[in-house]
Amino acid sequence: MTKILFVCLGNICRSPMAEALFRAEINARGLAWQVDSAATSGWEAGNPAHAGTRQLLAQKGISSKGLISRQVQTKDFEDFDWIIGMDDQNVADLRKRAPKDHQDKIHTYLSVVPDQEDAEIPDPYYTGDFEETYRLLKTGMPYWIAAIKEDK
Repeated sequence: MTKILFVCLGNICRSPMAEALFRAEINARGLAWQVDSAATSGWEAGNPAHAGTRQLLAQKGISSKGLISRQVQTKDFEDFDWIIGMDDQNVADLRKRAPKDHQDKIHTYLSVVPDQEDAEIPDPYYTGDFEETYRLLKTGMPYWIAAIKEDK
């Protein structure tokens, strides 16, 4: 089974939104993939997704059930096939923690989107723009699904 981990700083805004969006999409497509999310920091561990994330997902008819922040663990680098960070700092932090033989699993979210390969997903915790986060995650989703399917 293909396993995908989305990662951001606190695991309360961007990565849980990505987890929920991907879970809904892969379920709709009948793909037997496992999706999870985690944080590079432990600041929010045990907390639910940010109210802005939960509200936006509810507006879009997507469940936020079970979205509880956790920090990336060493075991995640072994367990997951794809580890996708929301911005360059997330990816840099992941690369520092990842064993050498798992570095190739780490990617920046928008790296698969034509003409946005170097772009980042801004943190709505600071920007307040949860709609922008949603739009960017939706933009990248078909590219990630195609890339992951192609890699199988």
